[in-house]
Amino acid sequence: MTAPARSEGSLTIPLFLNGEGMRGGRVHPSIAHYTFLGEVQTAPRYRVYAGEAGFPALWPVTEGGISVPGDLYALPLEAVRDEFMPVEPLELELAVVEPADGSASLAVQLRPEVHARGPGLVDISDRGGWRAYQASRVQQ
Repeated sequence: MTAPARSEGSLTIPLFLNGEGMRGGRVHPSIAHYTFLGEVQTAPRYRVYAGEAGFPALWPVTEGGISVPGDLYALPLEAVRDEFMPVEPLELELAVVEPADGSASLAVQLRPEVHARGPGLVDISDRGGWRAYQASRVQQ
């Protein structure tokens, strides 16, 4: 048994974006028509990596974490499944993250097996987020 594709009572959830899904990013058009809730930061429980294929990836840590800047959107859960996840890199998976206010939000993070491989990942946590990292690469 399957649920209808877009029912009127669809559950709306917060989605934290810290890469190309943010305003101005390559995959932003897939969610741009949904409600922008504002710029937010995560709790300081994450590191951020740049992948070889040109995407950022959150990684949860128990110590040495930073607050990661990003955009927060409200999307129907079906839109996360049907519109957002299909354009995300295969190295990422859906996760629940903690914004700085202590709430919960969906986001994508690095798959454990990709993190375990290591090569091809660059820790960019000290760069101030994906946008700052991209800007620093353009200036070099």
